[in-house]
Amino acid sequence: MDPKRELTSVDLAALVTELNRYEGAKVDKAYLYGDDLLRLKMRDFDRGRLELLLEVGDIKRAHLAAQEHVPDAPGRPPNFAMMLRNRLNGADFAGVEQYEFDRILTFSFERGDENTKIVVELFGQGNIAVLDETGEVVRSLETVRLKSRTVAPGSQYEYPSSRLDPLTISRDALGRHMDQSDTDVVRTIATQLNLGGLYAEEICTRAGVEKTLDITDASDEDYDKIYDAIVELRHQVRSGEFEPRVYLDDEGAVVDVTPFPLEEHQNEGLDEEAHDSFNDALDDYFFRLDLTADEQEATSNRPDFEEQIAKQQRIIEQQEQAIEGFDEQANEERHRAELLYANYDLVDDVIETIRGAREEGVPWDDIATKLDAGAEQGIPAAEAVKDVDGANGTATIALDDTTVTVDVSMGVEKNADRLYTEAKRIQEKKQGALAAIEDTREELEAAKRRRDEWEADDEDEDEDEDEEPEETDWLSLDSVPVKSTEHWFERFRWFHTSDGYLVVGGRNADQNEELVKKYMSKHDRFFHTQAHGGPVTLLKATGPSEPAQKVDFSEETLREAAQFAVSYSSIWKEGRFADDAYMVEPSQVSKTPESGEYVEKGSFVVRGDRRYFEDIPAKVAVGIQCEDETRVVGGPPSAIETRAETMLTLTPGQYAQNDAAKLCYRRLRERFADKSFVRKIASPDQIQEFLPPGGSDILDD
Repeated sequence: MDPKRELTSVDLAALVTELNRYEGAKVDKAYLYGDDLLRLKMRDFDRGRLELLLEVGDIKRAHLAAQEHVPDAPGRPPNFAMMLRNRLNGADFAGVEQYEFDRILTFSFERGDENTKIVVELFGQGNIAVLDETGEVVRSLETVRLKSRTVAPGSQYEYPSSRLDPLTISRDALGRHMDQSDTDVVRTIATQLNLGGLYAEEICTRAGVEKTLDITDASDEDYDKIYDAIVELRHQVRSGEFEPRVYLDDEGAVVDVTPFPLEEHQNEGLDEEAHDSFNDALDDYFFRLDLTADEQEATSNRPDFEEQIAKQQRIIEQQEQAIEGFDEQANEERHRAELLYANYDLVDDVIETIRGAREEGVPWDDIATKLDAGAEQGIPAAEAVKDVDGANGTATIALDDTTVTVDVSMGVEKNADRLYTEAKRIQEKKQGALAAIEDTREELEAAKRRRDEWEADDEDEDEDEDEEPEETDWLSLDSVPVKSTEHWFERFRWFHTSDGYLVVGGRNADQNEELVKKYMSKHDRFFHTQAHGGPVTLLKATGPSEPAQKVDFSEETLREAAQFAVSYSSIWKEGRFADDAYMVEPSQVSKTPESGEYVEKGSFVVRGDRRYFEDIPAKVAVGIQCEDETRVVGGPPSAIETRAETMLTLTPGQYAQNDAAKLCYRRLRERFADKSFVRKIASPDQIQEFLPPGGSDILDD
């Protein structure tokens, strides 16, 4: 028996009952893994942290998960996840509905400024669509344009055509639908009543009606028994009193999960395990379905160094974000203090007005009323006051582009000094965070050393002096370890040539300026295309922190750098397949124009002789590197094929950049046995960073 990989309509009907018990939970954050698994991190005031997993790929599921079953957060949230975070942060979960009897769930979230719905399609190719309050699609994982329906950003979301709901069918309607069939009873229930194969067999077993009975030989009594069995199923689904089961085959592998025991599975002799809730059963089932025997053995024998390293990297990322936040908070406090001095007379007038009223015994509510009246009369000081807080003795004043809260018992100078003091305190917290991040980096390096020592010991034990070591078949490994390091050049376009030299290119005018002014050294090479709109491309002789060194670049390296410059230029968007590029020394590149001329931002003046590379093809490759580091790599095909375990080649074509990235992701994922590895290090957004702007075609079959 093949294991279940998709939830049925009956499963979803039961699941909705349980999930709606968590109404009111608040959303903290959204994560997207690859292009098919969405995770919503929420918190319930009674039950604590909740993790909602919604998957619409090869496996189609929706359920709450235990924290230990939740995958680690991706290093960089893709655009889809960032959009959801902006819309859902702090929102209340307002409930979930199943669309008719279809495999579609609609999750509703409410927030003061905007409400959001997430529609999860757990059928066919699968999809997740995010809708605004009007039902318009804000964004979807997949764009659907069919004659029957459209799911695309900017359009109204359209559900599929209505289907019969067997849980609401009447006895007369059941008879009419059954009579329309020309096959046996079980197939009729599966198709005409939309119950699917498993539950059609279960209905027949519960009703005591022979499955293979021809529909023309079925009697009214048979129909009555079938209807009674469906009514029983309806009661089980809607009552919420479930007895969830996970079913296992003779070898102990999971094969099915249901909200209540099925006589069909009992008759088949399947082992079963009971669970307290259907969510728990679903979580246990899909976790075990994904956990192979090899992974279990590896987990029990080898310390999880990758998890230790990933944990330290997550801490560092959080600390860096906190440091950035400290700078921003300190700047905001200083800005507020400066606004007080810049609007000294106005602020002083507000403070003196409120202070004088309080000294005369005027209640705070009356002060607020008088200020409102003054604002209507156009009095500047009254107009500036947005709120008064009697409990804290403060007034909030609108100054230029922000609001400042002042203590009315103090003058302007003391209020400003208080804000400067707060900024200083925040800066001191930053210093503490900087010290903490250094400690974490040391712990990270220690974890990496322990991993390397463990792996070195393994290699020593396994080494056979009489045989050459076998190359690792990364594509067939059940579990590929993730090994990554952050590099300075990852903000730019980049690749390493076949000879190992780094090539970097600008993504925009600002980066073009930065590359030339900050990173170009005297022994590098500067490349550009004849076409306008190409990136500044540098072939680096040495790294930024290394001493300058003259290098004799091979012809292959030079041509790869030229192809990089051509492929990421404007000719790709124009659909052209080749162009010329030229190379010069850094000393020939200047920002100083000729007299009377102007040099745009991101552009430069090149003087002297140029070496041209003619008719260079516009072609790039994207692939997955497994040796040394695990990451997406992209650039000229001849350079990528030496580094990537597998790759795809692209030319200018019809697929938009984001669609091409999704296609590449799916094809690359299919080539690895460890699908989760590809999801971690090569999401569509990560792949898209290596694709030229404009349409693309994938040459590889």
